[in-house]
Amino acid sequence: MLMDSKRIEELLARYWECETSLEEEQQLHQYFQQKDIPEQWKETAALFKYFQQQKKKSITDVSFDDQVLASVPKAKGKTISFFYNTMRIAAGVAVLMVAIWFIRKEVRSTNPPETVDTYEDPKLAFEETKKALMMISKSFGKAEEQAKKINLFNEAQDEIRKKEKSTKM
Repeated sequence: MLMDSKRIEELLARYWECETSLEEEQQLHQYFQQKDIPEQWKETAALFKYFQQQKKKSITDVSFDDQVLASVPKAKGKTISFFYNTMRIAAGVAVLMVAIWFIRKEVRSTNPPETVDTYEDPKLAFEETKKALMMISKSFGKAEEQAKKINLFNEAQDEIRKKEKSTKM
């Protein structure tokens, strides 16, 4: 089938723009299957020949299966994946424990320790404790006197309210 070069150029331009019909694409395929193709269209002819070869391949081809299987990574065994997952979790827990240890160490170094025994003689410690408890007792006594005054004030206020209510009725 002979076509003039202008017709081929026109069909190719439309083909590259995806505007050709199926019949026009078939004409191009038939033209590029010929043996004596002009030099300017040798690369395009090679492309169309490649398309024809790929159409002829079928999925039942053994090499296709081999290619697909080769591209799929091998699945690891359940034991190995379980081991890897367990190790990831263990590493995370280890990092967490080390971080907690460093934080506790830093907090302890910045805060002074709690009170420590300052008296070696038990009698002296007892006497000092008695003094401290006596001071607290005196403070409680003063607080109790103030609380009595507040109670007296509250009672007086309640009496006044009762009298106001009785006079209103």
